[in-house]
Amino acid sequence: MPLSAHSEQAHMSPTGGPRRQQIGMDQLLEAYLTAHETVIAAGFASEIDWQDGLSLEAISESEFMREAAWVILSAGMREAVVRDRFDRVASAFLQWESARAIVQFRRRCIRRALVAFRHPGKINAIGEVAHLVVELGFESMRERLRPDALNELQQLPFIGPVTCYHLAKNLGIDVVKPDRHLVRMARAAGFVDPESMCRLVAEATGDRLSKVDLVFWRFATIRSGYLDWFQPTGPHEGSG
Repeated sequence: MPLSAHSEQAHMSPTGGPRRQQIGMDQLLEAYLTAHETVIAAGFASEIDWQDGLSLEAISESEFMREAAWVILSAGMREAVVRDRFDRVASAFLQWESARAIVQFRRRCIRRALVAFRHPGKINAIGEVAHLVVELGFESMRERLRPDALNELQQLPFIGPVTCYHLAKNLGIDVVKPDRHLVRMARAAGFVDPESMCRLVAEATGDRLSKVDLVFWRFATIRSGYLDWFQPTGPHEGSG
């Protein structure tokens, strides 16, 4: 989609108020390429490859359980905290071997997981996801996700209108998560939302939306001055 197609949106916010001037395509691509280089240099190339290679059709039941658990635990938490405790939670839930095994030993799994992650609501939610997978059957669940993943995922406990994008992305569905970092980027750059910003980059580069999302998000976690790259004035000295 040509950048000019967004010119009207550039002046209006989602609530109808005035918006900042939208940055040019050259600057947006420079920001993306800088972010991409920065993320790789920081040692996250494998994370980009992982995101880029995901596919809903290739996701197994075990991977579905793992990603659902990750997103449930991540709600309102810093990634570093979840990452620090996730292996112990995975061990408590039998390394996501199967939903049926988790359901069979549910009380024991939950009791052990609570030692590692003391949030009964989230830990019980993981057990409930396993129950739903067993009740519906994983292939039936995958079939439901194909036409309307975002709404279907919100039927899971602790998965809401924002976290559904996070889980969908981790299951290989090509969406942009309206994460706080991406929302700030989009606002600074004069876009209505992160999806419209990422879509322009995806169309220009051929990269998937989910990959663009990941590169921008990881860049924000690495560079404290990441918003400078999305200002109409461009990055100032020291932002590189």
